[in-house]
Order: sequence, then structure tokens, then C-alpha cells
Amino acid sequence: MPSLSGQTSSGEDMRTPLRDFLRTETGSAAFLLVAALAALVWANAGPGTYAAFWHTELAVRVGSTGVSLDLREWVNSGLMSLFFLVVGLEARREFDMGELRERKRVALPLLAGISGMAVPVAIYLAINAGHDSVHGWGVAMSTDTAFALGILALFGRRLPRGLRVFILTVAVVDDFVALGVIAIAYSGHVNVVALVVALCVFAVILLVRATGVRRGVVYGLLAVAAWVALLKSGVDPVVTGLAMGLMTYAYPASRSDLERASGLFRLFREQPTPELEREVRLGLASAISPNARLLRMYHPWTSYVIVPVFALANAGITLSADQLGRAFTSPITLGILFGYLLGKPVGITGASLLTTWLSRGRLRPPVGWGATGAGGTIAGVGFTVSLLIATLAFSGSDLEQAKIGILAAVICSFAATWLVTGVIGALPRRRRARALLGTSQSIVDLAVPVDPDRDHVRGPRDAPVTVVEYGDFECPYCGLAEPVIRELLAGAGDIRYVWRHLPLNDVHPNAQLAAEAAEAAALQGRYWETHDLLLAHQGDLRPADLLRYAEQTGLDTDRFHRDLRAHAGADRVAEDVESADLSGVSGTPTFFVNGRRHHGAYDIDGLSAAVRAARERSVMIA
Repeated sequence: MPSLSGQTSSGEDMRTPLRDFLRTETGSAAFLLVAALAALVWANAGPGTYAAFWHTELAVRVGSTGVSLDLREWVNSGLMSLFFLVVGLEARREFDMGELRERKRVALPLLAGISGMAVPVAIYLAINAGHDSVHGWGVAMSTDTAFALGILALFGRRLPRGLRVFILTVAVVDDFVALGVIAIAYSGHVNVVALVVALCVFAVILLVRATGVRRGVVYGLLAVAAWVALLKSGVDPVVTGLAMGLMTYAYPASRSDLERASGLFRLFREQPTPELEREVRLGLASAISPNARLLRMYHPWTSYVIVPVFALANAGITLSADQLGRAFTSPITLGILFGYLLGKPVGITGASLLTTWLSRGRLRPPVGWGATGAGGTIAGVGFTVSLLIATLAFSGSDLEQAKIGILAAVICSFAATWLVTGVIGALPRRRRARALLGTSQSIVDLAVPVDPDRDHVRGPRDAPVTVVEYGDFECPYCGLAEPVIRELLAGAGDIRYVWRHLPLNDVHPNAQLAAEAAEAAALQGRYWETHDLLLAHQGDLRPADLLRYAEQTGLDTDRFHRDLRAHAGADRVAEDVESADLSGVSGTPTFFVNGRRHHGAYDIDGLSAAVRAARERSVMIA
């Protein structure tokens, strides 16, 4: 039962995992920028100490065997494995639950991501043709998720929300392909025996997963074994993180699992034994997917610690006027800079246009073409993976020039995005809305469409915006949301509001009877009057209270009593509950705006923003 701030009664955040991911990545961009600047200051203030520190050897040994790497290698190959674990988890979640669960939607961001890598590589190869530096083509490939989403956040309302999902999906494709490039093109001599051992360990992981083992320590030990085997094989072991993430299922918490968890808690409340405490913990954990739990555990660490440490270890370069002059005449620096600045927007926007044209409009970006172009310039920010590949491809002065090109691309991409959004902002209102929102159909999360002849509707039957709430009359959070709904509807002639029942019988013993009472009142044409009374008196929903409310609303109390005793509205309530299950609703209140599930706070600002976006999109599509 989420509150107006998005919290459930159990303390679980009801914001979507995607929103949490975006919020964490966006905030970490500041940490990443500070770490990069700190590396530059350190490298220029004490170049000897910077290099010496990161070349310090650190060995981990068990008996006569072990791993010995310098600190920079531990960061690049060790800690960054956790970064790619988070990337893999996010990709799997989008595929299982997010925008990519409709498989046809995979094609466009996949093609845009690949094209957004191929065009920059082609530009780099063209500029570096005939030079030894041509082998560093992989540096001009991958978008940095944290920096890209951080830049997107700086532009706030100037760009639509849907662009965040598009950029994130393209960035995941980037990271996936870039990791394959690292494993194939930038790994050392391959030790076949060690590689076979690593593949066998991954096979064991799949077998363990198939048997239903859920203990994280088992997978952790197997992942470490695979990491060591890949390190010994000569293949960059960061592949381990991505593989583990992609193998981790994502699924929403089901109502049956939540009811089972609440039942276990009641048993523990009656008999607080260590055995029941353990069952409660396992029951709560099983209700949440492993993907969600691992993301919540590791994502803040990778965003606020690991990636900034990576920047600190790799972004340090000594700067001077002569060095900058040499860099900006170097094919390495220019290839990276123009690859990102020109190649990314051309590749992403061009692939999107071509895919839309070839599919005759069936596949199109989730936003308008202006926003797609801005997404292309934002995607021109390459940092984390680019630096990682640069350290594998170059050394000495070539590496310094590559780093300058990467840092320059960050600055220039921000400037290009500012220019594009400025042009869009200067357009007339209707053209600006079309350039930002486009005409694509969004995913519909509401499994059972609104039927005005069946559903309880407030507002015009043919309104362009429909807000559906799944609610429970005994849920205090539904009571808190009620005045927000009233304010939202006040003076709005283009919104229709629908209430559907979802009584949470495991925690609210009177909710089912209250829902049936509302349906009994509906049989006499007094549904909304009764609905309002029930929400206004959530603590008084016993049968005697319900009869009193029937008298207050002018119902035939004898008929109301007969209908209530006969459970005349039970079938109608059951239909709503079934539609909630089909739509993946497990708590109350849950809102849908034009069929799309609304996540986040249920205050007037949050719901108004969702309604405003739905209203603008409906106008564009019409």
C-alpha cells in the first residue's frame, strides 16, 4: 500500500526500478565529475605520486596460488565487474518487465545502439587510416550511462521523460557490445584451458539456478571462480559481471507472494521464534525478484563508489599548452572527439529514421524526432568504458591523447545538447510538443480497458485522459490519495476517473465487505456517494456502519441489506481483482493514466505531470 510519497506500508519503495536506476545514475554523475577533476588535479600536482600509487602491486593468495595485480588493474578488471553486473541486471529487467518486454520494441534501440557505435568507429578509422593508432577504434564506441543521464537531468523539463528510457536502452546495448569488443579485440593471449574452466563454471551456475538455489553466497563464490578463470585465460574478466546480470530473472511481486509473506508475519507476531523469524525473512525475500534485490544492493555502490574510483584511477593526465596542442592535431584525439560528437547523433538518429521508414511507421522512437536528436548528442558522452578500452589499447603519450579526446567529447556533447534543446525550445508550442513527444503509441499496462458501461466513471465518458485507480476502502493511503484526486478533477473537463476494487483481505478484514457495499449501492444508483463516505470513514466499516451509510445516502436500506447479505456485488469485485492481477497490481493505491501505470508520488504535482503528459500525447496521436 504505497503512500503519497511512494512508500509502501512495509517500507518498500513503490517507484519503478527503472526510475530508481535513473535517479541513482543521475546523482552519480556529480560524483563521477568530481572524481575525474580530482584525478586531473592529482596528476598535474604530483604526477609521480599519481602513477606510483596506481601501480602499487596487490596480491591475494591462497597457499601457493593467487592473483597479483596493480591497483589500477584491480579497479579496471575487478571492481568494474560489479559495474557490468549492474548493467546486465538492468538489461535483463528491461527485457523481462520494462519497455523491451514487447519484443518488437527491442529492434529499434538495438539498431540505434549498434549504428550509434558503428558510425563513430567508422569516423575514427577514417581519421586514423594509415596510422598505428587505428587499432584503438574501440575507444570511440560506448556511451557513459551516468554522464548521459546526468546531462539529461540538467535539462529537466526541456526534454520528455520517455527519452530517458530510450537513452538507457541504447546505453545498455553499447555496454553489451563494448564488452564483447573488450573480450575479443582487446584481450591478451588466450589460455584455452583456463577459458574452458571458466565456461564450465558458467555451466555450473546455470545448473544451480535451474535447481532453484537462491542463496547469494553460492552464486558469489561461483562468480569469483569464473572471474579468476577468465583472468588466467587472458580474456578480460569484467565479462563475468555482465553474464551474471543477464542470467538473473526480474519479475514483479505477485499478490499471492505478498499475502503469503503477511501470513508468515502474523504467525511470527503470535509466536516470535527464531525458526519463524527465518521463515519470515525468506518469505519476504522470495516475494522480490533476485534482480531487484541485487540492483538495490549493488547499484548505489557502483554509482557512488566504484565508477568514481575508476575515474580517479584512469582520468589523471598531465596537461600543458604543448600537450594540448599536440593532442588536438593527433588523429587519436580527433578521431575520438569527432566520432562521439558527430558519429553518435548521426548513427542513432539515422538508424531510427531508417527503421521507422522501413517499418512504415510500425517501429518508431518513443519520443519525437527533436528529442531523438537531442538523445543522439547526449549519447556522445563517452567516459567509463571508453577509458577502460583506452587503457587496453594505448600506452604512454597515445593514452594521454586518447584521454584528452574522451574528456573533450564530454564537454562538446553537453554543448551540442544545449544547442539542440535551444532550437527545439524556440519552435511554436504545437510543433515543439510534436518534436518532443512524437506520435508513437506507448506500452499499455492496463490489461482490461475501461468500459464506461461497466466501470464506475467520474467525468466525461469520452475524455482524452483516463485515470484508473485500484483501491481498497480500508487502505489509509487510498484515503490520503482521495483529496488529491478531487483536486486533480476540479475544473478539469478532459479527465475521467475510474475506481476499481482491490480489497487486500490479508491486511484489511473489512475491505471486501466495504467493496461489496459500494456495489450494492450502485444497484440503486448511489455508487459515488457511498464511495466517498467509505473513504471518509475508513476506520468504521463494520456491517452496522455500512447500514448507517446506506441511510445517509437515501438508499432503500432493506434492499441494501438483502443485497449485502447475498453478496450481490461479490462477482463485480472479483472481476476488478482479476483485472488487477492481469495488470500486475499487488498494492493500493495503484494508478494508471491512459493505460500506462503511474509510478512515483501520488501528490498533486506527480499525478498532474502524468496527466499533462498523457493529454499532450493524446493530442499528438490524434
